[in-house]
Amino acid sequence: MKKFVTAFSSFLILSIFTAQLSAAPVLIPAPPKIAATAFLLMDADTGKILVSHNASKAIPPASTTKMMTSYIAAYEIGKGNIGMDDRVLVSEKAWRVGGSKMFIREGTQVKVSDLMKGIIIQSGNDASVALAEHVAGSEVAFADLMNQHAQLLGMKNSQFKNATGLPDEGHYASAFDLALLAQATINNFPEHYKTYAEKYYTYNKIRQPNRNKLLFRDKSVDGLKTGHTEAAGYCLVASAKRNGMRLISVVMGAYSEEARAQESQKLLSYGFRFYETLELYQAGEVLNQAKIWSGMKDQIALGTIEPISITIPRGQSKALAVSLDLDKTISAPVVEGASYGKLVVSLNGETLLETPVVALEAVEPAGLIKRIWHSIMLFFLSLIGS
Repeated sequence: MKKFVTAFSSFLILSIFTAQLSAAPVLIPAPPKIAATAFLLMDADTGKILVSHNASKAIPPASTTKMMTSYIAAYEIGKGNIGMDDRVLVSEKAWRVGGSKMFIREGTQVKVSDLMKGIIIQSGNDASVALAEHVAGSEVAFADLMNQHAQLLGMKNSQFKNATGLPDEGHYASAFDLALLAQATINNFPEHYKTYAEKYYTYNKIRQPNRNKLLFRDKSVDGLKTGHTEAAGYCLVASAKRNGMRLISVVMGAYSEEARAQESQKLLSYGFRFYETLELYQAGEVLNQAKIWSGMKDQIALGTIEPISITIPRGQSKALAVSLDLDKTISAPVVEGASYGKLVVSLNGETLLETPVVALEAVEPAGLIKRIWHSIMLFFLSLIGS
């Protein structure tokens, strides 16, 4: 009997202790101190900013500019305006440009695919100018394209004057804008993005390493781009994926090549340790079968067009609350994609997400008799409701 009492007491104590742990608040430490002019940590899937400092400040971006150069090239390839096997004639301007080089020679022809690797892996200024001239006719015209794309991506604190990131009056970007650009690169051009993970590239018998040191230190890191000028300091836009969660870090104005890598690693480690991304619903998933009036069908499937994911502190998923706020009356005709309410996701009373709930199918109006009958029913229901 004593053994039973002892065992029961232990079980009771363990149950109380477990309950206390479950009820205890989830504690997250303050973000790490980062030695840089500006920095940011973003969840690539949800766009949630986990850490930031001076993230909207417009400062020289150095060679992180080349993310936009390669982004536009991937866009033009996708549109069929240029091809990976196109041969680009190297101009004198491209050959003479200073700074880091791919070492292409004036008057030679270089494949677009080689130039892309020269830009991304070797950070070649010569490759950037050559590709810019091939896409737009001149680097000045290409810079105009860069600014148009920046506007489309919502990069409100960026302005480009060249394809390289070399110092130029009025050439600037913010940490937040660079994160948006990295996010667009990853999501819009996944095949193109794979090049950012390559550690070495050899051209003209010259083998050069990728300047992103995290590629050699952290297997979860697969991009993106480094940069350095005296005005910009040492910059790094990095991305890593662990257990289905992808983060983007931006560090601008670090004091050394080693520092930018270490500070970026701090941000990524903090994000993966203390946050998680949850996929709540897939694209097109049915959230509700709603009553429809005066239609060929009596019910309609409502859901979301895009997948719904959120980023929350680890261990707080049980505190999530999801609610549907739908229109009281839905009448035909119904257009597919039209909004009929909203989905609200909250955590501990704080709203994290609001997104439209839309019709996942179209519904045509019913015949005259059914429409009249439903109109009469709605009239009396409105009287009851009032």
